[in-house]
Amino acid sequence: MSVEAIVASAYRPYVDRMGREPAPMSVDYEDLLTTTDHVEVLVDGGEVVGVIVLVPMPDHLLIENVAIAPTAQGRGFGRRLLEHAERRAAGLGHRQVRLYTNALMTENLSVYTRFGYSETGRHREDGFDRVFMTKELAGAGPSAGGATEPRSDPS
Repeated sequence: MSVEAIVASAYRPYVDRMGREPAPMSVDYEDLLTTTDHVEVLVDGGEVVGVIVLVPMPDHLLIENVAIAPTAQGRGFGRRLLEHAERRAAGLGHRQVRLYTNALMTENLSVYTRFGYSETGRHREDGFDRVFMTKELAGAGPSAGGATEPRSDPS
């Protein structure tokens, strides 16, 4: 499954609730994949099942998007991508991972809270009502992990 297809299928259920497509559905992922190293995919059994967009900032790592193919949801892939982001942040020397989600995506708020993220604010940005969240990391520096790492190459 392509990155675009994963994002579209993961966010499609929110279109009616929001009255418009969520912001990640309008991103040109093919361009992003070829012009930056911010997009990484998670492959299971030779199939791309998840995508995460990580943007290094001066004092934190921003998770700009994380999406799991609906057929792969509930199997721990989202957790694996979030843990990957934490390892990347620590490897960059950051002690914080930040993300945002739409206020109407209440399921996401519960998931991120369960994974240790705390709400830091809400405001309207780019026409969307966003909830900003942060996770403080225990320490900086690379950490070992047994899971297969996501990779930038979607093939």
